[in-house]
Amino acid sequence: MRRVESELRVRYAESDQMGIVYYANYLVWMEVGRVDYCRELGFEYRDMEAQDACFLAVTKAVCEYRAPARFNDQIRVQTWVSESRSRTIEFSYEIRLAGDDRLLAKGQTAHMVCDRDGKTIRLPQKYRCYFPLTSGGE
Repeated sequence: MRRVESELRVRYAESDQMGIVYYANYLVWMEVGRVDYCRELGFEYRDMEAQDACFLAVTKAVCEYRAPARFNDQIRVQTWVSESRSRTIEFSYEIRLAGDDRLLAKGQTAHMVCDRDGKTIRLPQKYRCYFPLTSGGE
């Protein structure tokens, strides 16, 4: 699967008094990766919501922490689709220190495709080329 890379610099507000990144910020960086993934593939996630009433609601988030990121570190978030079905999509992530490529964290988020009311729907046809179905696609 195609991987998209996002680069970020750790902001002071993302760290604690010791300069170590607060754990929940890794999930925020995963979201940055998902939005960049969509943009890199040729569409804006916000347009998917606004124009097609198609939302990717998070149903599961997993993050394994390997090494701490610190204030002012330059990091890279690699994002890819690890599983895609007609009603669900799973993204995987690796967060690495840009300087030496050290793995800081890895994780996954699972998403249900839904409408504005939160009802599960099939991924609209126009987006299937961006999220090709993996084995067992339904």
